[in-house]
This record gives sequence, C-alpha cells and structure tokens, in this order.
Amino acid sequence: MSAAAGTAPGAVKSKRPVTTLGQQKRQESLTAYLFMAPALIVFLIFLIIPIFFAIYVSFTNWNGISPLGQQARGAIGTLVFTNETDEAVTIPAGTVVNSIGSEPLAYVTTEDITLEAGVGNTVQVPAKAADDSLGTESNIRANVVQNVEDPALAEVVSVNNPLPIAGGVNNAYEIVGTENYTRILAEQSLAQRDFFIALKNTVYFVLGVVPTQTILALLLAVIVNQRWLKAKGFFRTAFYFPSITSSVVISVIFMWMFTQEGLVNTLIGALFPNYENVVWLDDPNGVIHNFLGLFGVARDTVGDWASQRVAGITLWDWISGPSVTLLTIMILNTWTTIGTMMVIYLAALQNIPGQVYEAAQIDGASAWQTFRKITVPLLAPTTFFVVTLGLIGTFQVFDQIFVISSGGPAKTTLTVAYMVYENGFRNSDMGLAATTALILFVIIFVFTMIQRIFTRERAIE
Repeated sequence: MSAAAGTAPGAVKSKRPVTTLGQQKRQESLTAYLFMAPALIVFLIFLIIPIFFAIYVSFTNWNGISPLGQQARGAIGTLVFTNETDEAVTIPAGTVVNSIGSEPLAYVTTEDITLEAGVGNTVQVPAKAADDSLGTESNIRANVVQNVEDPALAEVVSVNNPLPIAGGVNNAYEIVGTENYTRILAEQSLAQRDFFIALKNTVYFVLGVVPTQTILALLLAVIVNQRWLKAKGFFRTAFYFPSITSSVVISVIFMWMFTQEGLVNTLIGALFPNYENVVWLDDPNGVIHNFLGLFGVARDTVGDWASQRVAGITLWDWISGPSVTLLTIMILNTWTTIGTMMVIYLAALQNIPGQVYEAAQIDGASAWQTFRKITVPLLAPTTFFVVTLGLIGTFQVFDQIFVISSGGPAKTTLTVAYMVYENGFRNSDMGLAATTALILFVIIFVFTMIQRIFTRERAIE
C-alpha cells in the first residue's frame, strides 16, 4: 500500500483537545455573565450608584444647585484710591483695606499701581477678598470699603468701592455628619414636625388605599374570570383602562369633578335637595374628626391629653384621619390602580387547576366556601406581591399630590415622597431630601417585611 493511501510511517496522529468538566462550567458561566452584562451595567448605573450617592449626600448640606466640585472662592472687584497729597503715591500689590462695620472684611489689591501726583487724582485697582474661605460672606455692597490698613499709606490716600465687590462662592457642600437625621428624628424643629405630618398623612393614605385596592382588584378579577360573563374583553379593558391613562390627565379631571360646583356636588345635590356643597379639594378637616363632631366630640371636650405633643404634633391631630382633600386623592389613586392589580390576580386565577374547583363542587362546597377555602389560600403568593406593590406605590405617592394639592391645605396632603421633592427642589436642601428619601426606604422595607411575615403565617395556618 502506498503512503498516499494510508498513514505515512512515523507520522504522529493529531489529538483533539480534551475539555474538562471544570473548563466547560467556566465557559458556560462566562457566557451567562456576558449575556447578563448589559442588564447588570444598567442596574449598577441607575440603581446601585444612585443609592450610595444618596447615602453620601444625606451626610452633607449640599443645596443641589452648586456643582459638586465647586471650591470656595472670595469676592473680587475694583477699589478706587484717591490721592490726598501733591506727590505721586505707589500702591503695592497686597495692600490691605477693610470694610466698615462691626465685623470688617479684609480685601487686598492684586496689582502694583502708581497714583499720579495731585490732590483728588484717582486710580482704579483690582482687588479680591483676603480670605477665600469666606465665600459668599465676602460679597459686599458698594461704598463700604473706607479703611486702609497701612497707617503710612492711610495718611496719603483714601479708598472706596463705588461698585459692589461680588463673585464669592462657597464650597459646594460640607460634611455635616448625622445633622440631617437629627433634624428629622430627634431635634424639635420645623423639619421634624413636617416629616411626621407627612408620615402621618402617608400612613393614613397607605391604610386606606392598599386594603381597598387589593380587595376590589380581587373581586373584579373573580368576576371577569367567570365563565357565564359575556363581553369579558370589554370589561377587562374597561377596568384596566384607568391604569394606563396619564396620571396627570386623570388628576386634572378629578380636580374638575370635585370642585365646589363640580360634577360630584351636582349629582349629590340632585339626589339630596338639602345637601350643602363640600369643598372637597380645600378642606383640611380630618374625616375622623368630622365623624366625632357629629356626636359633639371636639378637641376642647376630650381633655388635656389631646393637647400633648408627640414629634411636634398634638395627639388630637394624630387621630384626625385623612383630610377630606386627602380622602379625595385616595379615591383617585384606588381607581387608577385596581386595574393593574386585577390583571395580576386574573393571571393567577387562570393558573389554578380546574380540578380543584371540580373536587370542591363534588364535595358540596358552596361558592363562598370555595372562594374562602380554595381561591384565597391559593392566591396567597399573588396577594403578597399585590400588597407589596401597593405598599411601595402608596408610600411613594407624589404625582397626584403635586397636581391636585401641592401638599395643602394646611399640609394635610403633604406626603413623605412630596416632602423629598419640596426639600430638594423648592428649599434647595438636597442633603435633607436625601435623608428623607432614605428614611422612606427603611419605612417601606419594614412594612414589607411585616406584611411578609403576616402573609407567611396565614399561609402556614
């Protein structure tokens, strides 16, 4: 046999590289990480980094406007020296002059200037604040610099600033430690009072909206899941439509509906002729206070305990309940969110095996027994998810507050999320805003864990 037809004598047979199990796992892991890399990068940039940045800002007094890299710089301007003699006078760079007042500020010239001979001759000299660390404190109005520090020079020249000396800026921020947390949680201050007013309003909002939207969403899901219901697609779309409509648009519509001469008062007035129009969106009275008032119970009649203050708020105000205005916004929020929760429940209902209901029917279970003993327990994981979404959404309510009431009247619709916006963008106190946001995060986390424990215990039972 020829060498072309077979293996040449002495030739070494090539071997395929052997991939070990460990190498194969590493390759698979690398492929998975590369596949997840874009999502991880987005997660890092838009979530993790902002969280750590917010934590850092909460320990500063940054106003949210100054560039973060800004360093303190003293004011600069022009001084006018006037010759008081018949001889030329040299004004060296570094000449110190002072402003008038109980706390004079020092400024220094930055150029050597020769003042021509002759009484009354003047010269303009550039100057700057002697201490850059003063920042904005070195900015002064016109005609307040009148003293030359050098006694010999002061005898031959006078000085003034005909224009303001300005342009001084402070450091972008200073590290203030836990001062922002102290202002909110420990110190008797306006910031603390506003925070606990916002927290009270937010808790009432959560306690009112979350159970209501959860129960209504479950009932709507059960109804549209029934076999006997016709036009299911129409009802599902109708119930879900408010959830996809612009929150701002719906808020504006509600504002029109609940005005003093709006649709709601008009309809109620048509049903009840003696009805007096309610100013729904400008009523700071709490609904619990209004209810107690029907029986003659008021702050002046319940005793001195009602005037005791906790976190800057009287006990009577703590039990006010949501204001009429906040109640109106709660109705709006519930209506716009039950559609989303209904869809989640509907998906879970359709995953429950039909054999379970057939077995219950054979055992003679009524519709209510089937719902209470089978449907509700099997929906426990979904209920946990729905309630968690509800907690997060209601604790973070902002847009409807912003459009309808801006925290009023009398701060009865001020929520924690709206307070974050107000501190950061209206009061230019981004450090306090970041602190408020982090406290809100902790509150949401604690509430979520509590309801998780409660849901787990109910599932075990």
